[in-house]
Amino acid sequence: MTLIFRDDAYARSCSAVVTAIDERGIRLDNTVFYPTGGGQPGDVGVLRRAGGDIAIVDAIKGAAADEVMHVAAPGAPAPTVGETVTAEIDWPRRHRLMRMHTCLHLLCAVVPGAVTGGQISDGKARLDFDVPGATLDKEEIAAKLNALIAADHAVTPRWITDEELAAHPELVRTMTVKPPIGHGRVRLLDIGGIDLQPCGGTHVRRTGEIGAVRVTTIEKKGKQNRRVRISFA
Repeated sequence: MTLIFRDDAYARSCSAVVTAIDERGIRLDNTVFYPTGGGQPGDVGVLRRAGGDIAIVDAIKGAAADEVMHVAAPGAPAPTVGETVTAEIDWPRRHRLMRMHTCLHLLCAVVPGAVTGGQISDGKARLDFDVPGATLDKEEIAAKLNALIAADHAVTPRWITDEELAAHPELVRTMTVKPPIGHGRVRLLDIGGIDLQPCGGTHVRRTGEIGAVRVTTIEKKGKQNRRVRISFA
């Protein structure tokens, strides 16, 4: 399966052939749908076809590597294996998720400490940081975030080998989720020298595309963890 979003997060649709259908969903030979993973929700959208469009309410990872299953809405018509469809994502929603995901990378650059958890949703997100004894200032974090956004830094994905990642363990900021290895290479996201870490999600091309954000709350979670919540301003 070709994951088009991996090389072009701005692709909104693609022609695809149905290769399999089971209880988990519909498998295509290629797709623009990002599956739930890394804290980012799966895409929603539609499979357009002559026999009636199929609403897709979620995209999830399949059993095999680089496999995406497209979850149809209950009662939606079923395609046939070998049929050609047009896979089309809900682009406005995806773009909001891309903006928010990119902003979380900037938040990693602003807040010191390893990431212990995180979640992205439409228009808001959170990261949990291991910062023992630290007091985080909401207004200061927001000001630094918005300054990085306004500076319009380039956001560039690139690849390194498994061996290169093993030689640079400091690149992994997340304590609870390790990047997938064993496939020979790992995808990094580089934001203008500000943040560099493994990430397989979708992102905008420049930080200026994120738009203004605000820090809504900073919560204490246990002795060491601080949960920072952000949203679009």
